[in-house]
Amino acid sequence: MATRPAQRGLGQAVSGKAVGMTLDATRDISVVICAYTEERRHDLVAAVESIQRQSVLPREIIVVIDHNTQLFERVRTHIPGVKVIENSEPKGSSGARNSGITVAQGTLIAFLDDDATAEPDWLERLGCCCQDPQVLGAGGVVEPLWLSKRPTWFPQEFYWVVGCSYQKPPDTPTAVRNLLAGCMCLQRKVFEAVGAFRNEIGRVGSYPMGVEETELCIRAAQHWPDKAFLCDPYARIHHRIPPHRASWRYFRVRCYAEGLSKAMMCRYVGAKDSLSSERSYIYQTLPKGILRGIMDALFHCDLTGLLRVGAIIAGLVLTTTGYLAGIIAQRRALCKEVSTIANSSLRSFTASK
Repeated sequence: MATRPAQRGLGQAVSGKAVGMTLDATRDISVVICAYTEERRHDLVAAVESIQRQSVLPREIIVVIDHNTQLFERVRTHIPGVKVIENSEPKGSSGARNSGITVAQGTLIAFLDDDATAEPDWLERLGCCCQDPQVLGAGGVVEPLWLSKRPTWFPQEFYWVVGCSYQKPPDTPTAVRNLLAGCMCLQRKVFEAVGAFRNEIGRVGSYPMGVEETELCIRAAQHWPDKAFLCDPYARIHHRIPPHRASWRYFRVRCYAEGLSKAMMCRYVGAKDSLSSERSYIYQTLPKGILRGIMDALFHCDLTGLLRVGAIIAGLVLTTTGYLAGIIAQRRALCKEVSTIANSSLRSFTASK
């Protein structure tokens, strides 16, 4: 999440408010948690309990089950104090969240991943940020909770691969281009004005596509160019990272899938806005990570720094390859569609003669 310097004053204004001043407002938040597999049912229970222990309780907790009847019955029977519904849209994270939005009653709608737990003041802080009329939504910091030892080769610059924050958080709430889907709170008016998450993009089951939240945030920013999204560095959640997601195989697949997802996003909101943060990421964040890895190897005798350098370079290549593959596929599909339309038109014209 890259900062937007022109709007940093929004965050500074919010940080000057006392969190406790917004108790009534934060009570009007609906929290949506989506789940699709029984393998994470214990994580889901922990996620729900973390919301039930918030310093300010939400209006409701909605658990959306993504096309899994057995899990739906289990959650409805064993997790009290929540509204359990089934995904009424196509399978995937976008459709599941949209189903939650449909039944949510709060003026603010927050989203938490089913394999994450929130700090006790998470919801209160996000609600505080959203009281500024210029703020469309707010997010926080996603910290990794490695269930196995963190791989020494895994660079922090690629924590987004496992759904976590990869940048050092600012000291105060700061305007950002987009929020992270599993750690955010949006104004209801965003969905009413620009629509919901696109089902064409986003994760389906365990296949690691993404950027549905980025596309939504960009769409909203294009609709309201004078408003912003905020990241509060103290609104934190802890995201469980199982061993298979800490593997080199998952790293490769996730990077490639991210490139494909970015290409799809460009189709909807344009390359200029879709890649604005990515440019600074490539030209600023990644070079600093490479330099840090080299310095670790040379001056701290940490040879794993060179492994992290290699992972950064490989990750960039894989993501770029996925992006180019996605762009090429779209252009081929467009050419085929144009050709089909042209041939159909020609046949109709010929038949009329």
